[in-house]
Amino acid sequence: MKIEILGLGCPKCKQLTANAEAAVKELNIQAEIGKITDIDKITEYGVMMTPGLVIDGKVVSFGKVLNKNEIKAILSGGGCEENNSDSCDCCGN
Repeated sequence: MKIEILGLGCPKCKQLTANAEAAVKELNIQAEIGKITDIDKITEYGVMMTPGLVIDGKVVSFGKVLNKNEIKAILSGGGCEENNSDSCDCCGN
């Protein structure tokens, strides 16, 4: 699994990174967590507001700092990826 944090290094981006790391650790899953700080690469994902969270190439959240439990819900399949409604119960997207 590849997790990418989109952002320029602001405090919110750093907090999202820490929350993603904690979620991965608590779920005991293998994941590579990387940061994308290049604005051109961020906009290629269609993200105009950071921080953004990308899992295996799919943007699952942007413009907010998801907490550890919201990220865990997404990673375990109970969040954004499984949601077909207009808004997600785990993060509001």
